[in-house]
Amino acid sequence: MTDILHRHPRLRLAGLLGPPMLWLGVAYLGALAALFITSLWTVNTFTGSIQREWNLDNFRDLLTLEVYRAITVRTLLIAVAVTVIDALLAFPIALFMAKVATRRWQKILVIAVLTPLWASYLVKAYAWRAMFSGTGPIAWMAEPLGLGTPGYGLAATVVTLAYLWLPYMILPLYAGLERLPNSLLEASSDLGAGGATTLRRVVLPILMPAVVAGSIFTFSLTLGDYIAVKIVGGGTQMLGNAVYDTFLTGNNMPFAAALSTIPVLIMLVYLSAARRSGALENL
Repeated sequence: MTDILHRHPRLRLAGLLGPPMLWLGVAYLGALAALFITSLWTVNTFTGSIQREWNLDNFRDLLTLEVYRAITVRTLLIAVAVTVIDALLAFPIALFMAKVATRRWQKILVIAVLTPLWASYLVKAYAWRAMFSGTGPIAWMAEPLGLGTPGYGLAATVVTLAYLWLPYMILPLYAGLERLPNSLLEASSDLGAGGATTLRRVVLPILMPAVVAGSIFTFSLTLGDYIAVKIVGGGTQMLGNAVYDTFLTGNNMPFAAALSTIPVLIMLVYLSAARRSGALENL
């Protein structure tokens, strides 16, 4: 058995990582189980204490109250918008890094992409709050055109989240494009394909697993975000801050737990669809 492990480093690595990863999975699934169990309880309206009586009242309220359906749809649209914006911005950056820049500049650009991740989340969010304020740079640049800042709200939330999660899209696309052989691009050109055709029929099919990997980050992080929308969202409500408000302000932990299951179910559906597409198999 020892000889087999020495001959196969992957098996040796799996043996070393197996127990920690197993316990991490147990802890994660245990937390989800506790979340679901809590969502089946209710809060006594008079005493505020949790009543551990099994029922589906919280989920019935989620399905029947229009406000929570609106919050769910809004959160989904924001997550999709952030993912699409990040993909469109990340592709030319990653393409330049992988296929145009020299090796030396590739290292510099990778560091430049990673640098914003070292900065505080709150610093970056409040920086965008200053940008969107009535006396901020956006208002100053838009004033000569007779325009004004969009202020705090949906647009500010999408822009801020797109900025925050952009590195998580650039890096997978860069890794995917770096693995793309230049010979394929040259062969496509030799066969008479233009740039658009090469992009559509050669680059994108090979790059799709990297796009899926990046979208998992941007989509899931947007679904669960509750801080940025508090800072730049104005009156905008998303699932994350709705859970936050329900738990702390409303003091209703069971309903907050029920509300938390919505992004979990959305991500399970998203990951299942990505798996069925076959994109995850090539990551």
